[in-house]
Amino acid sequence: MLDGVYATGEAVHAKALPIRLTGLSTLRYIDLLLEPMRDAQGQVSGIFVGGYDITDRVEAEARLSDLNAELERKVIERSQARGRTWQASPDLLGALNSEGYFQTSNPAWQSMLGWTEQEVTSMSIFELLHPDDVERTRSGFNLTQHGQPAIRFPNRYRCKDGGYRWISWVGVPEDGLVYCSGRDITDEMEQAEALERTEDALRQAQKMEALGQLTGGIAHDFNNMLQGIVMPLQLIRKRIEAGRYDGLDRYVQAGLESARRAASITQRLLAFSRRQPLANQNVEVAGTLLGLEEIIRNAAGENIGIFIRIEAGVWNVMTDAHQFESAIINLVINARDALPNGGEVTLSARNVHIGTTEARFTEGLDSGDYVQVDVRDTGIGMPPDVLARAFEPFFTTKPMGQGTGLGLSMIYGYARQSRGTVIIESIEGSGTCVQLYLPRSTSAETRKGEGPVATPSRSTAARCILVVEDDNVVRRMVVELLRDHGYQVLEAGDGAAGMALLEGSIAVDLLLSDVGLPGPNGRQLADFAQSRFPEMKIILMTGYAAHVATDTAQLNQGVVLMIKPFDADTLLAKVSTVLALREAVGALH
Repeated sequence: MLDGVYATGEAVHAKALPIRLTGLSTLRYIDLLLEPMRDAQGQVSGIFVGGYDITDRVEAEARLSDLNAELERKVIERSQARGRTWQASPDLLGALNSEGYFQTSNPAWQSMLGWTEQEVTSMSIFELLHPDDVERTRSGFNLTQHGQPAIRFPNRYRCKDGGYRWISWVGVPEDGLVYCSGRDITDEMEQAEALERTEDALRQAQKMEALGQLTGGIAHDFNNMLQGIVMPLQLIRKRIEAGRYDGLDRYVQAGLESARRAASITQRLLAFSRRQPLANQNVEVAGTLLGLEEIIRNAAGENIGIFIRIEAGVWNVMTDAHQFESAIINLVINARDALPNGGEVTLSARNVHIGTTEARFTEGLDSGDYVQVDVRDTGIGMPPDVLARAFEPFFTTKPMGQGTGLGLSMIYGYARQSRGTVIIESIEGSGTCVQLYLPRSTSAETRKGEGPVATPSRSTAARCILVVEDDNVVRRMVVELLRDHGYQVLEAGDGAAGMALLEGSIAVDLLLSDVGLPGPNGRQLADFAQSRFPEMKIILMTGYAAHVATDTAQLNQGVVLMIKPFDADTLLAKVSTVLALREAVGALH
């Protein structure tokens, strides 16, 4: 290098020259500059040598070079791995553009659905979807176009052979595309559908079992009651044929008693099915419970302590007052039966607000204000299997002949029909608490007693009553009863015939109609009558109150509801009362 400088007279720059310095075991890297020194004649007379130790920089560059090489190797490996994943993945992979076309697709599309990459890219996803999933998927796709990812979004994609597979998608939007991964969940969906079918079959079997229990209970009780009706009638006929009239009253009384028992059973069944007519009104809970105290204490017996705790300012409720009282008495009697060795029964009432979240977990309740009435005992409690069946009709743990099994089912039906519910909490050996929820009343008027009944001034012969009843036997008996008591009576077997008679030349004072009529029903017939004759009084009769008459609060003014079966004296008294009120109102005008 020195010879070169002397020979050429040019400076030399040696970069990163490795030099082992005396006393050091490692090489050092030096940047050397050799520059000629000239005399007065311009000849090279010497050489200037300068150097910089750049070992650290050289080593740093070497390490960086190694890192770059390692990074390049890893990039190559990862690219190869991604390629293998793309090729071997059993899931559908692809990038979906804003028009609903997959710009790329992996081989799984062909192995799973039968479509090649070219076929996938040539068809919109909406061409491949099951028709029932198109709109739902379109809504989800639109969300991804606004940056919202799709997580576990299921839909059905058409296979090339015409079948469909369920795919669960994950789609992540980025840079104008939605990067998608779809997993085949067809087997899972088919298993879920099979499980649902099995559960439906089980529920149907349970319903049929409950229906069998219900019809069996009804048949058993009604056979006994029919025997108590048929036998006295047969004995009466035999006595009359023999010319013997002594003891007939006893047979009549026996038949009527069985009929009343049958009527009670039907009312309980209607309560369970939520088809009983309810006279819903503003009921004062505190006053009702305190008014029942003496009856409850007598029903409970001397060895049972009765405690009544009512929260200050407890609200009124909108319900049927008589059904509410009956429910409380029945619950206390049940509590008494659970205390064979004595104990305590506590009645309490408090205001509660059911929020939206709580309502979702409380069967039968909407969010809002309720009064919670509890009947709690310290008795024997119920095991879980009995608690699960407590509301089933005709289910009872009492000995044969000591209970119909309709008490709790009746209370449950009444509460649900009142837009409330019943909840039972019980621990075997630790007592039971029945919680009755009834909706808070928003009415300012509380229930009031009936006023004195006006006495009719006209004779019954001057009154005209239209009887509309599709049951021939019932209609014939009612018509004969009214005519025997001096009323002028018209009769019709259906709503259309009743409307025709109302538009006839004879003035009708009272319409007495069944609710469940063929053609126009009784409620429609009543509306027709009142629209043409506003002063006409109407009595609707029903044995099964569906939507036309399940709540007497919804009946128009001047319409009275009678529940079948009723006895002759009750019908005559009701007719007389309604006509007397009509005459009293007419006198005021």
